[in-house]
Amino acid sequence: MNESILERFRSKVTLKISGKNVERLIQKLYKHKIEILKLSYSNYKTVIITIYEKDYQALMDLKTIYEIDLVGTAGMIKIKRKIRTSRIFLLMIILGFLALYFLSHVIFKIEIIHTNKELRNLLIRELENRGIHELSIKKSFQQLEKIKEDITETNRDKIEWLSIEAVGTKYVVRVEMRKLEEIKQTNDKRNVVAKKSAILRNVEATKGEIVKNTNDYVKTGDIVISGDLRLNEEIKDTVSADGKIYGEVWYKVTVTYPFVYQETTLTGKEQTAYTLQLLNHNIQLYPWDIYRSKKVQKSKLLSHPFLPFAFYKEKQQETIEIDEINTEDEAISKAETMARKKMKSQLSDKEKIISQKNLKVEVKKSKIELEVFFTVLEDITSYQNIVEENIESE
Repeated sequence: MNESILERFRSKVTLKISGKNVERLIQKLYKHKIEILKLSYSNYKTVIITIYEKDYQALMDLKTIYEIDLVGTAGMIKIKRKIRTSRIFLLMIILGFLALYFLSHVIFKIEIIHTNKELRNLLIRELENRGIHELSIKKSFQQLEKIKEDITETNRDKIEWLSIEAVGTKYVVRVEMRKLEEIKQTNDKRNVVAKKSAILRNVEATKGEIVKNTNDYVKTGDIVISGDLRLNEEIKDTVSADGKIYGEVWYKVTVTYPFVYQETTLTGKEQTAYTLQLLNHNIQLYPWDIYRSKKVQKSKLLSHPFLPFAFYKEKQQETIEIDEINTEDEAISKAETMARKKMKSQLSDKEKIISQKNLKVEVKKSKIELEVFFTVLEDITSYQNIVEENIESE
């Protein structure tokens, strides 16, 4: 088997020999131990033979009056000749791959998606200060995350949320402007009232008179900070009341959690890889870091209709396979965590969960259904205009 493979790669030449009495030359070749691999006669003056390339010079030394033409090659010599004749093409392919690799790692455009021109200009400056601009080298996912967090932290008064995503050879930057509470100057007289039924836990009045006490139960629309300023039960003035009221509010949240839980999630890591598909094998050529589990989008760069290989560019996103088999207690515990996250997602920074309690646990065939009661400290501030009555004397 090994000898057969080696024989295929041994260099051989096929020669056309013409002249009078070519049999005499053939006999000389045998006499000088030049091995003839193939021999055929075209006519009585012409013969075509195949010999090893190493014996070619010895034959040329014996040819004397005969005319010898090279008509074919085989084995390694043929491969070398093809490489020599195709070296420009191969060089172009290599340069093409190098150019492709370079171009795929360079950013040619930065697109900031927002209508506010001042915010766009601010982001352009912040990105340039951190090495992100046109014709810059692509940053890694970790570097982009750090830059995003740094810009958001530096501009907390202007930026609520920011994302930087590499799309091909450009960065797409999405941003949400922080909405600052504007103090509205108004001449309207108003009360601060409860937005929903609750037990009062904290009242902060900047203007107006507090008419409810901490731990009082209030219903929707009840006045907590009055715009009417009283002295000895008599209204002395009416202003536009302002402040914040926080109350204890109650919610029921229902969630389900399966006993068998399977999920494929993205870790956030991604890379551009170049792979070679050879027969049924996929070989990653670059980079060396190979994800154990990944989501892949691939595009073909090079293939051959007769040879079993193809060259691909892949966008790889690392994934984690989550595979859980939960007991009843584990499923309940995870359902409680899910319910708490669901509740917290609806609260602001100043609002918080005071307590939670499971109201009902229903065990079904493949899942747990859980109903949770939450006590929440919530901003229940709302406003109500004061309508002044005009009393006309008769």
